Amino acid sequence: MSNDNKTENLILDDEKALVLDHDYDGIQELDHPLPSWWIATFVGTVVFGVLYAIYYLWAGGPTLSEEYKTDMKKISEAKAALAKQVDVFDAEIYAKTWNTAEGIAKGKEVYTENCMTCHEENGKGDIGPNLTDEYWLLAKGTPESIYAIVNKGNEDNGMPAWGEVISKDDMYAATAYVMSLYGFKHEGGAKEPQGEKIPKSE
Repeated sequence: MSNDNKTENLILDDEKALVLDHDYDGIQELDHPLPSWWIATFVGTVVFGVLYAIYYLWAGGPTLSEEYKTDMKKISEAKAALAKQVDVFDAEIYAKTWNTAEGIAKGKEVYTENCMTCHEENGKGDIGPNLTDEYWLLAKGTPESIYAIVNKGNEDNGMPAWGEVISKDDMYAATAYVMSLYGFKHEGGAKEPQGEKIPKSE
């Protein structure tokens, strides 16, 4: 250690060639090369940027507006395909899975959450028609026709299209619950019959 309380810089033998030719108050710098991975990454980003600019500016790459239209078309096609799938009423699946005690119980939950506002508790009717008698305003008293009305709704009668809101399973369950309400006796009576008289169909 020197008298001015400074220590000598420790430079390894293999670093002597890297010492830069300047000195700042006894501080020396070593000119270590950048790591190869860093240089490769930098060169890669430059090459990518050049190719990106060529593709989108001069080689006919799609604009943001065109990409948006393409994505929206794909989304529309996917929604249309899903809608077709939702529209199909599978009588076998309905009978085995949903026209059961468990399915009807699930349907009551769906009904209570989504349908009771218009059709009242146990389907006695309010804004919407009575669901416990033999008269049908929109459906035909069959599971398939009830499912179709639940799914697509009826704008003229104020029935919303629940297929846009709830799942296909929930619509199956709600259908099973509505079918189970036939003949339910309400204390104090229910809403007067509306529509066409159609005996219940299993």
